[in-house]
Amino acid sequence: MLSTELTVPSNGRTLQVPKPATPYQGDIARYWDGEARPVNLRLGDVDGLYHHHYGIGDVDHSALGADGDEQKLIAELHRLESAQADLLLKHLGDIGPDDTLMDAGCGRGGSMVMANQRFGCSVEGVTLSAKQAEFANGRAAELGIQDRVRARVCNMLSTPFDTGQMAASWNNESSMYVDLHDLFAEHSRVLKVGGRYVTITGCWNPRYGQPSKWVSQINAHFECNIHSRREYLRAMADNRLVPQAVIDLTPDTLPYWKLRATSSLVTGIEEAFIKSYEDGSFQYVLIAADRV
Repeated sequence: MLSTELTVPSNGRTLQVPKPATPYQGDIARYWDGEARPVNLRLGDVDGLYHHHYGIGDVDHSALGADGDEQKLIAELHRLESAQADLLLKHLGDIGPDDTLMDAGCGRGGSMVMANQRFGCSVEGVTLSAKQAEFANGRAAELGIQDRVRARVCNMLSTPFDTGQMAASWNNESSMYVDLHDLFAEHSRVLKVGGRYVTITGCWNPRYGQPSKWVSQINAHFECNIHSRREYLRAMADNRLVPQAVIDLTPDTLPYWKLRATSSLVTGIEEAFIKSYEDGSFQYVLIAADRV
């Protein structure tokens, strides 16, 4: 595959940046290379964990105070986002320091850092965005964990890892950018037998009939293609991934969205999330599956 090289000044590594396999992948790479939303960066500035996903849990109104301090609101939103990542990591199973994990669609690396801190393990992240990989590797170097946590630029459907290399793997709100059968075939390949795969994702509800107008707005906003919950379960079954838990997190994520909608960090997509969760056309789910 044709590639160029990008030197990462923060830690001296050289990123191999492959040529996108499709025009769509090139579009997504450019989208995330250019993304610099305050809602992602300012929340990460709270404690150095930079996420690209949403939050779960009840809002701690006592932490917000009565003075309308925006920084307190930002800190609370960030706490809810980290709680979401913590829930995903809890479902990875029994992970030890000798294990290697894969974060497919790693963003700026917040979940990778949390996994290393929790398990002491190695984490390999993949993203189409050279800017995200550079940022994640820079943070790992700043924390002194660059020998255990690494992001690289590659297609999550065709990773450079060995068959059976991973003890666990996950997608955290990144599976809507790819075909699910191709995605789960690759996770099934890199996972050892008995390894755990976890995803947290938004999906449209088959009981609604078709994707609602709100789901269509979300697709257009993020240039993605949200799948139905049924598609996830079928594609897993076709690729030797047997679900052990399917948890509806929709009620748990609504407080995050309603709080975010009151902040100065709104992006214009908040109403679509809130309305679609409330009318039942969109769901926020965690699925944990074992490789058999």
